[in-house]
Amino acid sequence: MTAKKIRVATTSLAGCFGCHMSFLDIDERMLQLAEVVEFDRSPITDIEHCTNCDIGLIEGGVCNSENVHVLREFRKNCKILVAVGACAINGGLPALRNFIPLEECLQEAYLDGIGVENPQIPSDPELPLLLDKVRPVHEVVKIDYFLPGCPPSADVFWKFLTDLLEGREPSLSYELVHYD
Repeated sequence: MTAKKIRVATTSLAGCFGCHMSFLDIDERMLQLAEVVEFDRSPITDIEHCTNCDIGLIEGGVCNSENVHVLREFRKNCKILVAVGACAINGGLPALRNFIPLEECLQEAYLDGIGVENPQIPSDPELPLLLDKVRPVHEVVKIDYFLPGCPPSADVFWKFLTDLLEGREPSLSYELVHYD
């Protein structure tokens, strides 16, 4: 009988998907990971909603109602939830809009911006409602671990995941998380 695989899910909120690209940069080590991990929602699968998982990796900040929904779904379904990268940890680059009122951002982007044709602020009910500020994920749900970086390196992902998978408390050395 084979051992039950650990289920891992990932998602991207308001960010650039760079953390996912860095995760995929573990390259051939992905084959080692696949021996002990089953991927739920991730860039490796075409699964739309997270189901019961052992580990959830969240990249990106929270900027709209859909982000809040996805984040809460992950928290509900993941035993361990990990904030990955600067955007998830502190809002990152998307949070630069926090210093400008939302209405001014919308006006500049959709009404007054250079090259805007047919100026109108989108109001389709299918579009997620924007939040007044971009928030780090820990302001919305409980987070168990934080992986710093913009993005965290493939080696950070590897060390973190192998520590967890081998039953150790994850420990990242100074060299892995300091960028001097």
